[in-house]
Amino acid sequence: MELALQLAGSAVVAALYLGALRRIRRRGRPVPRRRVAAFAVGLAILVGAFAAPLEGRFSTHMLQHLMIGDLAPLFMVMGLNGPLLRPLLALRPVQRLRVLAHPFVSLPVWAANMIGWHIPSLYDAALMHGAVHALQHGMFFACGMLLWSALLEPIPGPRWFTPARKLFYVAGMWIVMLSLSQVFLWSSTQLYTGYSVSDQRAGGGVMLFEGSAVMIGVVVWLLLRLLEEKVEPLTLSGARR
Repeated sequence: MELALQLAGSAVVAALYLGALRRIRRRGRPVPRRRVAAFAVGLAILVGAFAAPLEGRFSTHMLQHLMIGDLAPLFMVMGLNGPLLRPLLALRPVQRLRVLAHPFVSLPVWAANMIGWHIPSLYDAALMHGAVHALQHGMFFACGMLLWSALLEPIPGPRWFTPARKLFYVAGMWIVMLSLSQVFLWSSTQLYTGYSVSDQRAGGGVMLFEGSAVMIGVVVWLLLRLLEEKVEPLTLSGARR
């Protein structure tokens, strides 16, 4: 039942995206293929995480959660832009919730969600009850979408949130992932039912590796954007001469 619900939700997301693509193409404003490809990759990661049997060990379960809450949202947000999101943003409830994608809101909400679900009592509840597990996955995905939407800005964000300031945002993300991974890497007690200490440590390693790899990639992207901002004024200045 849990898997069917998650796959049905993924199918709805895919249908909405395809519908938005058709609407934009009819208006003569096709979405760049790289965006469509990114969204498809993100959706494939999401479905793969739901369908694959990854919950038997803490390390693979951690990989599943990172796929749902980090990698899939990252690629799916890369596949979005203003025209695609316009019908959704026109809805009043969504307009009221847009504040959740503000950098000062999205990062703390994501961090609280990530840490909260790894509290042993909540994590064990998700393992024992399918409905709680589905809620956990849904919240990982939703908070991941908010986190990456604030950073990648498929629609324009605050003017003050420049690439230089986004580096601090990414640093905050990395600190959360690093701190949580250290809990698992250095733990000498069994935190969760059915998972050994050695398995918990392996899960901490998975979180540390995935989080560090993603953060390094994002930092490189932001540094390149900073370089572009510095080069463009020099180019314009040279053209005026």
